[in-house]
Amino acid sequence: MSDLLDAIVVETAPSPTTTVIWMHGLGADGHDFEPIVPELGLPKAPAVRFVFPHAPVQPVTINGGMQMRAWYDVTGDGRQDAAGIRASRTRIESLIGRERARGIPSRGIVLAGFSQGGAIALQTALRHGERLAGVLALSTYLPLPDTVEREAGPANRDLPIFMAHGRQDPVIPLSLATRSRDTLVSLGYEVEWHDYPMPHSVCAEEIADIARWLRAVLR
Repeated sequence: MSDLLDAIVVETAPSPTTTVIWMHGLGADGHDFEPIVPELGLPKAPAVRFVFPHAPVQPVTINGGMQMRAWYDVTGDGRQDAAGIRASRTRIESLIGRERARGIPSRGIVLAGFSQGGAIALQTALRHGERLAGVLALSTYLPLPDTVEREAGPANRDLPIFMAHGRQDPVIPLSLATRSRDTLVSLGYEVEWHDYPMPHSVCAEEIADIARWLRAVLR
């Protein structure tokens, strides 16, 4: 697991001083959210490096064991793949380490993700040892919720958290997302919550809200 994940890299201007590591959903790849960078309309300063890693290819139980890019297995019976979730966290920690080696301070790094990718963003950010800039969790839920309080990193207790979900999401029910939000709030985290009239996707209003939030946490 020491090898770094392959990733698409997009920089908004030369010599980035901040980084967004953005994880895709089940069955997609790093190209999935690459087109969102120009849509965000971020200012040229601070320059941002977007890193869109490709999840490993593995069999996914709920899809009949089909091989696809996934951050962890989905069984479909309510059990969570704790080992797979933790393995993906380790992989993302390695990408954070590379950005730190490139001179990006931890407070200049945002973890972002959609669906499965959002779950890994939350899993990693809440436990990271150094203060990050924030976590962006889209159409997702809090994985392994019973372990958060015990494993939470003190440095990120006041981490800015942006959560957004579609009211008509047929893949991850809105109720699961709101329970995740409520769990985080009960543990003392401040969550900026948004829901939109959409299914398991991203909409223009959401992109505008993401852009505003990113400008605030990366300034």
